[in-house]
Amino acid sequence: MLKLTKKADYGLMAMKHLAEHVDREALSAKDIADAYGIPPQALAKILQRLMRAGLLESQCGIKGGYRLARDPHSISAYEVIQAIDGPLFITSCTTLRGECGQSLRCTVREPLRKVNQSIEEVLKRIRIAHMREEPEMVETKQLADYVMIS
Repeated sequence: MLKLTKKADYGLMAMKHLAEHVDREALSAKDIADAYGIPPQALAKILQRLMRAGLLESQCGIKGGYRLARDPHSISAYEVIQAIDGPLFITSCTTLRGECGQSLRCTVREPLRKVNQSIEEVLKRIRIAHMREEPEMVETKQLADYVMIS
């Protein structure tokens, strides 16, 4: 089963929150953590990763905090997940270290690669700005997009 890590969930929640408040001053990690009941220390580390990936900017001082580094329409869910968790693999066929020991005899490697690629493509099309829509609208749109690529 493909499942996002809790860190990725928190990162997406924080990015969505910042997208909803893009017209305001920078928001502190504590403000975002309090809004969603996220452990503040965990969120601070996640926000630092997103900053290193160039998705967030930080502002020091009394009105300091975080803000999106780019327009929310140009930031994909895939970028956020990758910044937090690294490359997305749904199987252990291919890893950062290479291929598994069954590669030469494997009969499902190519179909699973296609599944992984399809998931990546869907996540790349989902923009942080889209995450502001009503859930039913997003699900319907994603399902329609997925059917088109299948």
